[in-house]
Amino acid sequence: MASEHRHVIRHDWTMQEIAALFEMPFNDLLAKAHGVHRLFFDPNTIEAASLLSIKTGGCPEDCAYCPQSVHYDTGVERGGLLDGEQVLDQARRAAEAGAQRFCMGAAWRRPRDRDIEAVAAFLPPIKALGLETCLTLGMLTPGQAQRLAEAGLDFYNHNLDTSPEFYQEIISTRTYEDRLQTLAAVREAGIRICCGGIIGMGEGVTDRVSLLQQLAALDPHPESVPINQLVQVPGTPLFGADKVEPLSFVRMIAVARILMPRSVVRIAAGRAQMDESTQALCFFAGANSVFLGECLLTTPNPEQDADQQLLARLGLRLTPQLAPEQGRGAAA
Repeated sequence: MASEHRHVIRHDWTMQEIAALFEMPFNDLLAKAHGVHRLFFDPNTIEAASLLSIKTGGCPEDCAYCPQSVHYDTGVERGGLLDGEQVLDQARRAAEAGAQRFCMGAAWRRPRDRDIEAVAAFLPPIKALGLETCLTLGMLTPGQAQRLAEAGLDFYNHNLDTSPEFYQEIISTRTYEDRLQTLAAVREAGIRICCGGIIGMGEGVTDRVSLLQQLAALDPHPESVPINQLVQVPGTPLFGADKVEPLSFVRMIAVARILMPRSVVRIAAGRAQMDESTQALCFFAGANSVFLGECLLTTPNPEQDADQQLLARLGLRLTPQLAPEQGRGAAA
C-alpha cells in the first residue's frame, strides 16, 4: 500500500503521548486506529490461530492469573508432554477449521535441552500441513532459541504480561528482565515474536500505558501482539478481581494498533466473555487475529460455529492458509 511508506514507524513513544491516546474521545480514537489499520492491512481479513496445551500443569512459576501453577489449587491436572502423533492430529484439525497458525504451549519455567529437541521434532510435519508454527515454552537460552529456529519455528510467544511497575504484584518467580532477555534471544535467532499482555489484573490505566510503551519500544515491533482479558479461575489469587469494562478493552486494542501499525493484533484470552458488539468494535479498532477452538490451554474460548457466524455477519474472511509443504521458515 503506497500510503504505508509515508507512515512513520516509531519506537520512542512517550508515556504522555500514549496516555493522550487513551484519553481521546472514543469515536476519534477508533477513527484514528481504523485509519492506521487500513494503511497496513485489509480491514476485512482476520488471521485465525489455534492453541494447544502440549504439556499441562505443574508449572513452578507463581503467576497470579495462571491455573497451571503448582502454587494454586485450581483442579488442573498435571500431565506430561504429548507425543508427536497427538500433536499432529490436533494440527490437522486446526488446519481443517481454517487456522493459519498452530500455537503450542507448555507449562514450563524453562525447558531442558531434551525438551527442546522433543518439541523441535513436532515442527516439520506441522509446517508440512501449510500451518505457521508458534511455541510458548517459558524462558529460553540463546542456544535453545537457535535450535528452534533451525527446526523451522515461525513464532515464539513470550508475553510481558503487564507494566514493569505493576509486574511484582503478579509474579515473583521471574523478573521483567528475564522476559526481555528471552525476547532478545528469540529475535537474535531470527524467529518472529508474539508478545503482548493481560488487562483486568487490578492494574491502572497508567500500567496499560506503560505496557504498551514497553511493547512499542521493541525494535522491530512484535509481529504479533496478543491482548488478553483476564479469565478468572477459582483458586488463583486474581479470582474475584474487578472485570474489565468492555470499552476499556476496545481502547487497549485501538492504542496498540496506533503504536504498532505493522503488527497483527490479536484478541486472545477472554473473548468468550465478550459480546459480539465488543468484538466487532475491536475488529474496527484494528484487531485482526483471533484464536479458533473451544479451549485456550485450560480456559474457554468461543465455539467455532459461533465464530464463523459472527465473521460472516461482519463480512470478515479468514487469511488464506499456506499451501501444504510450503510452511514458512523462521525468518520474516
